[in-house]
Amino acid sequence: MKIIIYGATEIGCLLATEFFEDHDITVIDKEENRTDEFDKLDISFIRGNATDIAILKSADIMNSDVFIACTALDEANIVACLTAKKISGIRTICFVSKEEYRNTMGFDATADYLGDFFIDYVIWPEELLTQELFRVVTVAHALDVENFADGKARLLEYKVNSDSSIVGKMVKDCGFTKDTIIVGVKRDNFLFIPNGLTEINENDKLIFMGTSHSLDILAGTFFHENEQVKSVVIIGGGNVGFMLAKNLEDMKIKTKIIEKDYERCEFLSQELNKTLVINGDGTNLKLLDDEGIASTDVVIAVTHNDERNLLCSLLVKQLGVKRVISRVTKVLNIPLFEKVGIDIAVSSKKSAINEVRNDIDDTDIDILATVEQGEAEVLEILVSDEFNGKKISDLRFPAPAIVGIIQRKNHVAIPNGDTVIRHNDILIIFTKADTADDVREYFKVD
Repeated sequence: MKIIIYGATEIGCLLATEFFEDHDITVIDKEENRTDEFDKLDISFIRGNATDIAILKSADIMNSDVFIACTALDEANIVACLTAKKISGIRTICFVSKEEYRNTMGFDATADYLGDFFIDYVIWPEELLTQELFRVVTVAHALDVENFADGKARLLEYKVNSDSSIVGKMVKDCGFTKDTIIVGVKRDNFLFIPNGLTEINENDKLIFMGTSHSLDILAGTFFHENEQVKSVVIIGGGNVGFMLAKNLEDMKIKTKIIEKDYERCEFLSQELNKTLVINGDGTNLKLLDDEGIASTDVVIAVTHNDERNLLCSLLVKQLGVKRVISRVTKVLNIPLFEKVGIDIAVSSKKSAINEVRNDIDDTDIDILATVEQGEAEVLEILVSDEFNGKKISDLRFPAPAIVGIIQRKNHVAIPNGDTVIRHNDILIIFTKADTADDVREYFKVD
């Protein structure tokens, strides 16, 4: 596939790095924005502005498959995508930083009045980040939460504490809840797919798939989730903090926002009905202590500054908050945040990259989710006639993978080795990202 990326930004570099091995990549931007990272990749770089038709033609837009605009300027991204669509009909993906642009440009492409005046996919990374945060916050103690099959099935990730009853036990002896399956273990920065003889260690991160009801029981039995999230403090009242607070209000979760800018606090107070808005600095230890931060179930630092988020997170950890989530602007900082003890580090850019990866995948197999910062993938595969009647144990995957869920019409089942799959079943499969292509290839029909 031939992909044109407009914007030598961090997102542009991440996209190029993600796709250059399997696709033909061309990046368009000003020469001064070109970095050493791009020079290390096997890609083409064209100096210029992608709103210029001549530049688009020099990038061979007429023979390309996908055009992605991800400069720091929303207007330039929109105009470039509309221009590319007009002259070539190419699939367009546009990054924006403002809600109004996402709402305005998110046209229904089937509308009669649009003609060729539309953008195929508008991505607002902060919206994706808010959705990810909301999923994680509303399930106590979970490091990651993904919903499948219209909410009938889930993926949950938990960390094993030193006092857990499963430490030192093999998976087969843990007695995990029926209709759940452990699909992955992250241990000492290494992710692997376990089997029944795998022994659980302290500080392991365990990844489960199962029906939503059975995972609720699992969480309450093994990971102390019987105490629900009742209070949340958000440090940073920007777009993410504001949208997250609105969602938490709907869940009737007691929410506070600490925001440094007074005018922004006025806006938040007017727009939020039940959230307590505090004008103050989230790095002020006395303020945090006075607000009784230690008794809060979850604290989330979502300012636009990594250093500030890290400092806020470390301070509330010091005050005794058990669960701290931090936004990370620079993707490369995520391992640092986790290394110093932040429970969950999330990135709007990483969420957006995952969306793009799934959107441009040229197979009939969808990526439903990525896990552990992209180290693992959850694939959705429609069973073809070739596999009809086979047992799960008959599948000979070319790489480690687990069928975690089978969706048959409106029914969801957690399979075992004797489960028979049928034509048109949907298999939800957990596998490592670096071997996911091998699993996809296995299910392709010639």
